[in-house]
Amino acid sequence: MGFGIEKLGESTDGAAFKVEADRAKAYAAATNDPIPADRSGEVAPPVFAIVPVWDTMIGAMAGVVPPEVVAMVVHGEQDMFFHAPIRPGMVLRTTAAPVGVHVKPNGTSVIAKTATYDQDDTLLVEQYMTSFFRGVSDGESAGEEAPPHKLDLAVTEREPDAVVDQQMDADQTFRYAEASGDTMPMHLDEEFAKSVGLPGIIIHGLCTMAFASWAVVTAVGGNDPARLKRLAVRFSRPVLPGQQITTRIWKTGTNDGNTVFGFQTTNPDGDLLIKDGLAEIAP
Repeated sequence: MGFGIEKLGESTDGAAFKVEADRAKAYAAATNDPIPADRSGEVAPPVFAIVPVWDTMIGAMAGVVPPEVVAMVVHGEQDMFFHAPIRPGMVLRTTAAPVGVHVKPNGTSVIAKTATYDQDDTLLVEQYMTSFFRGVSDGESAGEEAPPHKLDLAVTEREPDAVVDQQMDADQTFRYAEASGDTMPMHLDEEFAKSVGLPGIIIHGLCTMAFASWAVVTAVGGNDPARLKRLAVRFSRPVLPGQQITTRIWKTGTNDGNTVFGFQTTNPDGDLLIKDGLAEIAP
């Protein structure tokens, strides 16, 4: 049951996507984003960048992933590089390609890369999505690894530079599904979620990432989403509707003039929900 490594690098072009102010504002509202520029529709929230690329990204992976293992997938990691904000009125185009397959004893990671441009061919956002197929360890490895963003745990032994508490609402997944277009049943159907071994409906990973984005921007980014230049996460544990989450943020250095922060997000029991979080904030 090998993955289609011969398809690595094959690029798929997505359909044009018109950014509507109401859609951007709905995404902000669905992720409880308090940042004025996001709430007003002046700019799209940073993680909104997943919305125009999702179908293209999934389509690009179709030739690599055997259909019989699709049900075994979990979202492993997401890494976004922001070159310029997405703004209402833009018409976006996206290219996507599978770039890596890495077989491990407990499963296989498949990495897809996307690039999103505006109508003037200005590069806005690059993304790497790592999908992990649990228990599937057949075939060969090939291609690229995703860019590293591992947090040195020694950093977490000192007091964080910022701590942000946030509350997931009971209806969070339904609001996020409508705003994002991600209607996977594990986020909406209690019985289905339990049938695949989950405790019940779980929050979309990218919704949790969006919460992390505004935690970072409000705490260390001057409330200015345009200063966020990179956001990377590793999803470690499901988040549940109604749950409180806490993000702890540590300054770890600089890169190309940007300040680099590492972060972790936990639940009230101290379990890691997001690990190896990384954010780069421009001056």
